[in-house]
Amino acid sequence: MWYKAQTGVLLLFFSLCDTFAQPRFKERRVIAKYQKPAVVLYAEPIEPRAGAPQTVTAQCTDSEVIVTISPDLLGIQKPVQPSDLSMGGCGVTSPAGAQPFVIEAPLQGCGSTVEMLGALIVYTFTLDYNPSPIDGLPIVRTNPAVVQIECQYNRLHNVSSNALNPTWVPYTSTISAEDILGFSLVIMSSDWSGPSPSNTFFLGDLINLQASVDSTNHEPLRVFVDSCVATPGSNASAPAYTFIGNNGCFLDSQLTGSNSQFMSPRVAQSVMQFQLDAFRFYGLTTSSIFITCHLKVTLVSANVDPLNKDCSYNSALSQWSSVDGDNAVCSCCDTSCANPPPFRRGSGAPKHRPRRASEVSAPAGWQETISVGPLFLEQVSPLSSVSQSLSLQHDEASPGSQFQDTVLGAVVGVLAVSCVAVLFFAYRKKDIVNTKQ
Repeated sequence: MWYKAQTGVLLLFFSLCDTFAQPRFKERRVIAKYQKPAVVLYAEPIEPRAGAPQTVTAQCTDSEVIVTISPDLLGIQKPVQPSDLSMGGCGVTSPAGAQPFVIEAPLQGCGSTVEMLGALIVYTFTLDYNPSPIDGLPIVRTNPAVVQIECQYNRLHNVSSNALNPTWVPYTSTISAEDILGFSLVIMSSDWSGPSPSNTFFLGDLINLQASVDSTNHEPLRVFVDSCVATPGSNASAPAYTFIGNNGCFLDSQLTGSNSQFMSPRVAQSVMQFQLDAFRFYGLTTSSIFITCHLKVTLVSANVDPLNKDCSYNSALSQWSSVDGDNAVCSCCDTSCANPPPFRRGSGAPKHRPRRASEVSAPAGWQETISVGPLFLEQVSPLSSVSQSLSLQHDEASPGSQFQDTVLGAVVGVLAVSCVAVLFFAYRKKDIVNTKQ
């Protein structure tokens, strides 16, 4: 009897343990660690009246946005159909018949766009309402509507719910949203101290240009000037002169023997300075020039290669040289760098082909085309230059001539006075002698 009672107690104990060991959150939604209300921007015709409840609300989590939509979206007591609601192609995710309607969208999906606004990363979604005709009738009683939803995150913190691995990797080693980089192309002063105060140049001048990229919150980046084209107008109208091409070859110095060049060494990996020998377009009355350059970047840790380089041509030596030191990458400037010769193994070849910058894991969107202008080119006539030079020399010599004339006049005056004095005393002496006699 005592044995049976003990067995029953044990069975009851194991039964209770099994019951409490079962998962207690079945069919419960796991609450995200990060939640923040979204910014909802209404557009006509659903601008809510003063005091009226919002018909659209949203919550931003660390990985998605949850949008809640009232059936009376327009606030006119005419329910909308869930099938008429969409957000970047994503429809209502709540069960059929459930109200209010819910759309759950990932931050980087459902047509979202991302941009940097100061210290914020902003994900923007567009909720569209496109009414369908009333069943069996070719009419509608509501207008289309648009609601903009923004999820704002602090740019200085990682918003992922997953731990960084390893946890000591700094934030600057992570790639920011959409790899947004700030490219710039600026006309610089003659001493490179800052932007040029004037956009007027003369033939024979060297135009200083500086390309750069703002790599804040990114791994160190190296910028390249991939190509540059000059046109007389801002609309890329003919004629057009490509003075940098073939993936970073300064063609102008080779074609015309000019002094155009990339400045070496670099002042920084994220900066490329170069000089263009001023020119005008033949046969055109306009003196304006617009310059459009295609810029791109790679990781500083990557080697330069025929597709990612900047090379200048030395007319005296008839050879190309790379700003970054490896002149071998410039060997294709005389042919086509877009199709470099295939890599061949040989007895003296390295065991492993060196990696190109394009093969290193770097986002493909790190490039941009930028234009500057207009630059005005003035032509100075050689005869005018000689005339101005002679005039300047005359002006410079005139003060000296006047001084010499003054000194000479003073000397002549002194001599004349001295002669008169001598003659006067001689005459007086003669009169005195005659009187004594």
